[in-house]
Amino acid sequence: MEAVYLTCAIVGGTLVVGQFLLSLFGLGHDTDAAGHDASFHSDVHHDGDTHGSSWFAGMLSFRAITSALTLFGLCGLAAQSASQTPRDTFAIALLGGVAALVLVAQLMRMLHGLSEEGTVRIARSLGKPATVYLTVPAARTSAGKVQLRLQNRTVEYQAITAHPEPIATGARVTVVGVVNADTVEVAPEITPSEAPPHVV
Repeated sequence: MEAVYLTCAIVGGTLVVGQFLLSLFGLGHDTDAAGHDASFHSDVHHDGDTHGSSWFAGMLSFRAITSALTLFGLCGLAAQSASQTPRDTFAIALLGGVAALVLVAQLMRMLHGLSEEGTVRIARSLGKPATVYLTVPAARTSAGKVQLRLQNRTVEYQAITAHPEPIATGARVTVVGVVNADTVEVAPEITPSEAPPHVV
């Protein structure tokens, strides 16, 4: 069994470190978070229906499984070095693996909850006025930044626009769409002088 514990520790540890490094450079995404931005509207409206499934998905996520595999191997090696019986060693290793699985799943659930909270907040920005903080390029070519008052606090989001001209820093805009959890779509505010003439 020592070879099994050692293999689990090496393989699991390598995968955990590799995933951490990928996340550090913005290249890795855990399976729990995949597609979150694409379906954030669904998360907002069906939050109560997804708690159980998100918890189960967290238990089966790649990060949780690799963490459990790593701790299973490390606990097994530690128990063997302490001269525990094979049965006790396996029990300790299994307990460590299950503990890691549950702990990581709980952490992922907490992070998912924070992400959903941010999604709900940004959804409330629709129709609100904002000020351009960093020039918003024209025709959705890239993102700028805007600031607005939301839930009694000043928040900052990335912003894109379909307007054919860039929107300069300091310009007043209106949020006309929500792209994802940290990006909105804006349009220039129409001043009275720019409004079309009223036809009687």
